[in-house]
Amino acid sequence: MSGINGFLLQNGLRIAGNPCVSPDFCLDWKTLSARLRSGEGLTRYSRSRVAIAAGSVELVSDAAGDHAWILEGAGAPLEDGVPLGAGRTAYPATWRNLLRLKNLLQEHDPTSTVFPSAARPLDRASIGVGARFTTLHWPAVEWAMAHLGLPLTANQNSIPRELVFDVDVMLAGRLDVVPFPFIGGSIPEGHQGQSVEGMSHGAVISRLETGFHTHRIPWGFNADHQPIGGKFDAREDRLVEGSLLASYITFDLSPELAVTRALPPEEARRYVAAEIGADVLGRVRRRVEELGLAASETLLAQVWPAVRKMKQRDDKYTAARAAAFTTPVGRAYFRELSIDELPGLTTPETLATMLALCEALEMKIHYVAPAFGFQKNFPFDDNAELERRVSQAWRVCERFGVSIGFHSGSGKSAENYQICGRITGGRLEIKTSGRYTYEMGVALAGSPDPTDQALWRDWYAFTRELAAASAFGSDEGERQMARQFITHALKQERQPAEGVFETPEACQKALAALPPSPDHMFWFKYNILYVLAREGRHDRQSLGDHSPAGYRQRARFYAISEAGQLRYAQGVARYLCFLAETTGLARPEVCARARGRLDGYRRYANLVADIAPGGLAG
Repeated sequence: MSGINGFLLQNGLRIAGNPCVSPDFCLDWKTLSARLRSGEGLTRYSRSRVAIAAGSVELVSDAAGDHAWILEGAGAPLEDGVPLGAGRTAYPATWRNLLRLKNLLQEHDPTSTVFPSAARPLDRASIGVGARFTTLHWPAVEWAMAHLGLPLTANQNSIPRELVFDVDVMLAGRLDVVPFPFIGGSIPEGHQGQSVEGMSHGAVISRLETGFHTHRIPWGFNADHQPIGGKFDAREDRLVEGSLLASYITFDLSPELAVTRALPPEEARRYVAAEIGADVLGRVRRRVEELGLAASETLLAQVWPAVRKMKQRDDKYTAARAAAFTTPVGRAYFRELSIDELPGLTTPETLATMLALCEALEMKIHYVAPAFGFQKNFPFDDNAELERRVSQAWRVCERFGVSIGFHSGSGKSAENYQICGRITGGRLEIKTSGRYTYEMGVALAGSPDPTDQALWRDWYAFTRELAAASAFGSDEGERQMARQFITHALKQERQPAEGVFETPEACQKALAALPPSPDHMFWFKYNILYVLAREGRHDRQSLGDHSPAGYRQRARFYAISEAGQLRYAQGVARYLCFLAETTGLARPEVCARARGRLDGYRRYANLVADIAPGGLAG
């Protein structure tokens, strides 16, 4: 038994209440196989049935959340099989079996949509649906894709910032930390609690259980913000291995750029001539000059070490897929170049130079993320300026045949999204993440269920206490941001801010007088830290806790009521309809019809049943 499976079993952390922590979706095969032989205590997912050369495969699970593949057919294509009689064999839903099944499915049916894939039209347009909170939004995403007929990047996460990149490193207490300026310090990586392999596995399981895959709508998995260079050199092989099922890689060059010394012009000229080489340099300059721009030697010297390491990493992603997968569709992936981490707004010269470098190194870029000045969950106030910035970037991207990725895409206005969609002709991806945490707050706050209400009160209180503590923290940036968030909430509730920051007691009193609301800025900014906060505590030492106590806290969200789940799913799906319509990715009448159907459900089970073709109406 693996270390992570033993840890979860010993602490009563089962998949049903804490999914996607282990790479496996079966922790206790001995018990599950006994149940399979007896036929008792099982849930069969009839809509999960898929064909492979050896026969057909279907999912079953028990109440603990352990899953198995039931093969009806000949041979032993997976590992650790248990014969059930009548030509049926059960196999545990392990990570190794999942990778084997991907090959078996795609060899038999290359157009299968069970697994994420680099399929059209995802190479040109998408909405990126982040899961930096839980995986509870997945059925809503599947519903939206099914009823809009729209492929989406339905699984997206920053690795290793948000996902645990290596569960053995986690168990050894050796996870690195990531800065979190809002609290004036750092928290452990993987602050969601789930592993990259576990999340990859869980997404496939979800598509099968709901029957979404039978629509044959492709969907993507974006391994977002894959860090290039810097301190991540030492573990890049593990990052590559963990992201094996990703159909879409975002290359984040900022770690290497942060450790690259800026060179004065003359030294930069010599460096570029010596290091880049005449052939690549000539192709880059010609390509940039075609746009009436110039490739600065200072910029080239600054970014070349990072781009070179990006190429090395890309070769590793390619080699890993070639070793693991047997089909072209199974090996393919998209690339996004993230340059929104570079200082300031992205200039046309920088954009053209970076794309030309990738092109010269034969790295096909599908999306590029310039810096437009977006702030998470805030509209861009000046639509005329947004139009100017996007038009300027699109002039470059269109010449390179590259779509624009809009990072920090949640919470923009309809007009903002319409501008982005119109200028790019729909060749864009809006990356969203924080909105789905917000929708959970809205769902819990409005739920009639007492347990949901208790979770909402505790969650809001956590953010209120954290905001009050941070408003008087030792770090100046922490204090400024906390006070900005608090002031925003007070203004929203039309409460005075005078004297609030004179003493901690005055601040706490002012916050205690506010009616709990998911629209309060401090709740939105701090809420993600509650998911893995030990015993719901707000002190820094309790945040991002990967001990059993942290995972028991996470389990509270997976225990919400059916009423809460329905409200949450409706909120998530409604927001995806809004994004699809305002960006032009789906027709208004299709979105209106989907919203009407969405509003008609009275039970969560009916919404889930309506994901598959021919499902039940609400």
